[in-house]
Amino acid sequence: MDYHKELVLILDFGSQYTQLIARKVRELGVYCEIHPYNMEFQRIKSLQPRGIILSGGPSSVTERGAPICHKRIFSSNIPILGICYGLQLIAKLYNGTVAKSSKREYGKAHLFIDKNNSLLQGIRNGDIVWMSHQDRVLKMPSGFETLARTENSPHAVIASKNAPIYGVQFHPEVHHTPKGRVILKNFLFAICGVKGVFSPKSFVDYSLEKIQKHVGNHRVMCALSGGVDSSVVAVLMHKAIGKNLYCVFVNNGLLRKNEEKEVMVIFRSKLRMNLKYVDAKKRFLNALKGVVDPEKKRKIIGHLFIRIFEEESRRIGNLTYLAQGTLYPDVIESTSFKGPSATIKTHHNVGGLPEKMKFTLLEPLRELFKDEVRVVGKELGIPDAIIYRQPFPGPGLAVRIIGEVNEKRLQILKEADDIVRQEIEKKEHFKHLWQSFAVLLPVKTVGVMGDERTYANVIALRIVESRDAMTADWARIPYGVLDRTARRIINEVPDINRVVYDISSKPPSTIEWE
Repeated sequence: MDYHKELVLILDFGSQYTQLIARKVRELGVYCEIHPYNMEFQRIKSLQPRGIILSGGPSSVTERGAPICHKRIFSSNIPILGICYGLQLIAKLYNGTVAKSSKREYGKAHLFIDKNNSLLQGIRNGDIVWMSHQDRVLKMPSGFETLARTENSPHAVIASKNAPIYGVQFHPEVHHTPKGRVILKNFLFAICGVKGVFSPKSFVDYSLEKIQKHVGNHRVMCALSGGVDSSVVAVLMHKAIGKNLYCVFVNNGLLRKNEEKEVMVIFRSKLRMNLKYVDAKKRFLNALKGVVDPEKKRKIIGHLFIRIFEEESRRIGNLTYLAQGTLYPDVIESTSFKGPSATIKTHHNVGGLPEKMKFTLLEPLRELFKDEVRVVGKELGIPDAIIYRQPFPGPGLAVRIIGEVNEKRLQILKEADDIVRQEIEKKEHFKHLWQSFAVLLPVKTVGVMGDERTYANVIALRIVESRDAMTADWARIPYGVLDRTARRIINEVPDINRVVYDISSKPPSTIEWE
């Protein structure tokens, strides 16, 4: 079955938890997509969603110009679940009263059920939910009834008497609501009536059929970096079109130490892929000379990649498509999903490419989160050594060198990064970490080495835990490991006399420094 036929839309009002809603829905085997809150009704209707979830958000429905979705969705008979701001919006649109609470409700609260309903099946009196709001519903909207309350929210769960419209004041998507998964499952399966057919196997089956139908007998070039995403794309494309796939590995000189050798061994010897190696180190370094702005770096690298792929396509001949490993978080971060919000940063796989190319892009993974890609990789039979590699940015070490990229600074970072890989990335007990890497800072500090004054560079260690890169927390690495890593970098890497540890989380910071 085509899992798109069970699509659930998430209309995003700017909540920090929106991506988490999508993660939870997909974990239940239901395909969903995030779209802006002001998505056109005709577009919504054309997608034929089985349900709509209205996210939370930082705004107040009592404010002038508060964000509002298209009102026609409420008369469409599509099941709707409003979360936090979503509930308050439903209440306002149906002539209820929403006002600021005298006491802000933030953190754990106990839910008390007033009326049984399929949405709350499996929920008991006193179950804990996670609140994060200041506004609350004071007067019930017309045609609705209260299903549950908390001490501070008399209408914590509401439902329409005449339509499949529901609202919850708390956040069922966060792990602080222990039975939030149960509520989401009830909405999806009992109310929306889906069966939950989204899985790695269904994705592979659907993608193979779609690729074969779309590409036909045309030739496809795959931009292969050796990372998880491009590797899964390459194997998926190879499975779909066989000998018509031409993989090109461009060594831009911005890879980690010895990485080009590792990639060639894996893909030529182990996976036996049709792989062309292109040495373009000098071209990239020359193009980046004097450039310090991170967005300019990304665009220069993206444009040069395409120029090289175009050159290789002419050598191969008769190439129509370029396949690459764009993921859903890349799309989310590179696009203003929330209307007025700004792009966080341009991702190499999304916004770093020129508008005019001689290829048609194929992005078979752009619907997936990173951990979903890994599961799909296992479904395709890709070795764990590739599947569980840490994410590596498309622009490579260029965005881990703050300021200008040149041969000397690149060599310093490669050596420092290699020590981080030896001490952390390749150790079995740190496999749970999302990323661990070194960043070369554009500052020098005074030090003392061998009784002599030094004035040398600073390395920052960035080590984080995450599930999909949408949020991340700095890792509480044992002091002994940090001490050994820092000592090795200072002792073994020339021109480094100080190592610092980045203890910021995402948000407000990003994982990469640029």
